[in-house]
Amino acid sequence: MNEATSSGVDRQAYMSDERSPSAKKPAAAPTSGRDDAAACPVPVPADLSGVTVVALHPQPRLQDYLQAMSLANAEAAARLPDYMLLSWYDRDRDFEAPQHVSECHADSAVPGYVDYGIHHGATLKVDVEDGRFVFFYRPVDL
Repeated sequence: MNEATSSGVDRQAYMSDERSPSAKKPAAAPTSGRDDAAACPVPVPADLSGVTVVALHPQPRLQDYLQAMSLANAEAAARLPDYMLLSWYDRDRDFEAPQHVSECHADSAVPGYVDYGIHHGATLKVDVEDGRFVFFYRPVDL
């Protein structure tokens, strides 16, 4: 059998991009000049407006998480009469608490431990060595 089908359409031309004038591709939809911001919104950073952020840069650098937690707890004790550690992150081990809280934040600009701390009443963020260790605290009302 030749390249023509029973309807007389050239099968080779039909399967290529060179279609007949009657099978033109539809025109592209007009754009607004923006980069489709509505279709893919830019992630928004966490709202830390009610949180005091303390950045610590100890010298020499800390050896591990336990040293960082001790330093952060001392900072919390100096700023809050009674406090509770809500969430934390250890970049060295890529470990966070509460565990697995970032699983539902995989495509988010806000890590799960940050979101958890903010939405559970954190008023103090202690950032040790530019995010190497991060701790969120809230005051405890007795």
